[in-house]
Amino acid sequence: MDYFKNNSFEFIDLFSGIGGFHQALANIGGKCVLASEIDQYAIDTYKENYGIDSAFDITKIDAHKIPKYDVLCGGFPCQTFSKAGRQLGFADQTKGTLFFEIARLIDAAHPKFIILENVRNLVGHDDGHTWKVIMDTLTDLGYVLTDTPLIMSPHQLGIPQLRERVYILGVHNSLGINHLNIDIPPRNKGTFDIYNSGIIEENPDPKYKISDYETNVLTCWDEFYHGIKEKVIGFPIWSFEFMQTYDISGFVNWKQSICRKNRELYINNKDFIDSWLKKWNNLQDFTPTHRKFEWQAGTTISSLWEGFIQFRPSGIRVKRPDFFPALVAMVQIPIIGKYKRRLTPREAARLQSFPDTFIPNKDDYQAYKQFGNAVNVNCVEYLAKQLFDIDKHDKGKWDSQKQKDLIEEL
Repeated sequence: MDYFKNNSFEFIDLFSGIGGFHQALANIGGKCVLASEIDQYAIDTYKENYGIDSAFDITKIDAHKIPKYDVLCGGFPCQTFSKAGRQLGFADQTKGTLFFEIARLIDAAHPKFIILENVRNLVGHDDGHTWKVIMDTLTDLGYVLTDTPLIMSPHQLGIPQLRERVYILGVHNSLGINHLNIDIPPRNKGTFDIYNSGIIEENPDPKYKISDYETNVLTCWDEFYHGIKEKVIGFPIWSFEFMQTYDISGFVNWKQSICRKNRELYINNKDFIDSWLKKWNNLQDFTPTHRKFEWQAGTTISSLWEGFIQFRPSGIRVKRPDFFPALVAMVQIPIIGKYKRRLTPREAARLQSFPDTFIPNKDDYQAYKQFGNAVNVNCVEYLAKQLFDIDKHDKGKWDSQKQKDLIEEL
């Protein structure tokens, strides 16, 4: 049974960004009574889409002036806690961190439910100390939590993006729950047809097409891949190592290995590589970074133009087109080889499950960054529905010490 049944509920949206949590909870009847954000571009996008001014610094919010709410949610930054404060309690350890501000607001209102999100690595951050402090702090505040970390990626809901995040779900012990039961879909990757996934935009702006220079660079490397004998390349191609014989013994082991493998590749394909280099002016027309190449598609594709491509500091990377590269605060926007263009902001929005009615920031750089930082809407909605289904959970007297013991075992 949904705790809220068909009634509206109120929530606050902390570290609100562009409103991934807002979108998810509004989809199931939630009403936002406070949003908190300090990035002006994100504040502008939030207001344009939801009509709410989120320009509130969480450190300056008076917890007792927030309207009554049922759910607290937020994707908070990961910070190291003070180990020196261990003997003084969890509240002391979290002082000076943004998680402390979350705990401060929770302590003032004790909302019925909490939904928090963070990067996958939060669980092991600072040798697990960070995770334990967070869980113990929430336990001390009276919340029943899941026994193990909830790690979930959009691909588990049929969205072609591998992007694992950890979610913290909690129910206040006043609701008579002593154990949470949350189902997570299987984590197997399966097979996705990204071209029929509903992600691809049909008639994108021509400005997302790659440049003539980029086309030239990629055509060059596509010829290279077709010309060499090896079709599975398990190391970065450094073209500047072809024909080299200088001593590499002073290099660290990993660098020695890459140099050695590139020299062996050259010897094994000498005639082709010599003619290829001559045709392409020894790659002198390319920037040094673009003289490096990473094939990470195995034998699933036969051409660079069939994959996803990124111009990265480590070189040009080609990946199989079954999943879009994980959206983060992107600087290297993925190129869809088949279309010779970059992923558009609308496609990034769809990968994060925002509806097509959502208006991205007018500045493309900010739009990509914001979607990269956003929580996936469908993931939050999927988990929130289960969290609010109180009949799904075990009822009975809650044992905070037992919960702490389970956290200690992780």
